[in-house]
Amino acid sequence: MALHNETGKKGEDIAADFLTLKGYHVLDRNYRFEKSEIDIVALQLEPAELIFVEVRTRTHPLAQTPEDSVTTEKQQRIFRAADAYLYEKQMWTVPVRFDIIAIQITHPDHPLIHHIEDAFRF
Repeated sequence: MALHNETGKKGEDIAADFLTLKGYHVLDRNYRFEKSEIDIVALQLEPAELIFVEVRTRTHPLAQTPEDSVTTEKQQRIFRAADAYLYEKQMWTVPVRFDIIAIQITHPDHPLIHHIEDAFRF
């Protein structure tokens, strides 16, 4: 596996653990629809919302901030995948939200986690 793929997988693991500790229920990881992917799909109970999470991980402190790398084009792909997910799971009545979890790994034991709730909208 390429180094950037390993970094991405590690970031997704950190994000899933982070969400679980915050009381979210992780329903799916790496949901794919055509050329689109949603890193994490989670359920928040209070208030009840289905959360589609894009995880961005960086290891170099001078790199572009992780959240700034979620372009409009990437958002559109996430929207398409979220729409397919809602249809497939028949969850049309559940309110949805799109979050970004930005992770900066400059020290392996202490990653910096920035959870941006409602980062972008359908």
